[in-house]
Amino acid sequence: MKLTKTRLYRGLILAAGLALGSAATGAFAETYPDKPISAAVAYGPGGATDFQARIATIPAEGVLGQPIVIINRPGAGGRVGWNWAVERGTKDGYTLVVYNLPHMIAQWTQDPSLSYNADNIVPLANWGADPAVLIVPKTSPFQSISDVVEFARNNPGKLTVSGAGLYTGHHIAALQFEQAADVDINFLPAEQGGVQALQFVIGGQVNAGFNNLSDAWRNRDSIRILGVAANERVEEFLPSVPTFKEAGLEIDDTSTNLRGIAVVKGVPEKVQDFLAERLPEVFNNPKVLSKLSDSGSPSLVLDREETEALFKARTQKIKSLLKDLGS
Repeated sequence: MKLTKTRLYRGLILAAGLALGSAATGAFAETYPDKPISAAVAYGPGGATDFQARIATIPAEGVLGQPIVIINRPGAGGRVGWNWAVERGTKDGYTLVVYNLPHMIAQWTQDPSLSYNADNIVPLANWGADPAVLIVPKTSPFQSISDVVEFARNNPGKLTVSGAGLYTGHHIAALQFEQAADVDINFLPAEQGGVQALQFVIGGQVNAGFNNLSDAWRNRDSIRILGVAANERVEEFLPSVPTFKEAGLEIDDTSTNLRGIAVVKGVPEKVQDFLAERLPEVFNNPKVLSKLSDSGSPSLVLDREETEALFKARTQKIKSLLKDLGS
């Protein structure tokens, strides 16, 4: 093929553009961050994910050089916020994603049409592990897990249970409860998240609810906590509350709400490395750990390698569970 002047010029312009683009990306990564960083929380203000994200990122400015500003995008059990974070296409490292497991994994497993998936969410660091708990109104006649099971067995489909949306940790705990207790319940998803689901319980609009330990613990004067979906008791916060296994129900910790920070695929590697190296230091700050503990929030700080391994392990576990549950 004859190389015309036009083709030659176009080739030179393209090559120059690619070179400039590469140089610009490199220069950008070297100066990152030079402005505040946003972090998208897919649940409403005041809920466990929101208040924990605000606590966990307090030291960010001192470690990263810029503060992390929380942006709330609630709705549809997290789908609204996570779809927004991916669809807006921001790949400059200035919009982080606050993830929740098992929510994310269960949702993209069940609905491949979602914008977020295992291929475009890149986990960087984890700060907490918040088990699901079974709660009832303070005035409820239910005093134990066995009381709830007995009612559900004697009244098929009439036990109303709230939680933070479909295929959140709360919903998964409810599905496990149905299977383990061999009952049918009426699960009512709260589209605005855990706080709304908790208010349904406090207000007596439902018989019971599955919620985060941290939200329940902060509202323990208004509710009764009957059981925890964990492999062992949470001695730090709920030493007298039994696990479901203690009550004879085979329910493990798959529903535990694991929280941390990720980015959307396409963020420059140097920016990912910068964040991944420093976020564990942010989360491990004594002030953060103290404030999380004071709010009933169990900490689990993991680095990038550990967080990636966590995602892989949870993905296998959740897919297996959903298959067993027939979901």
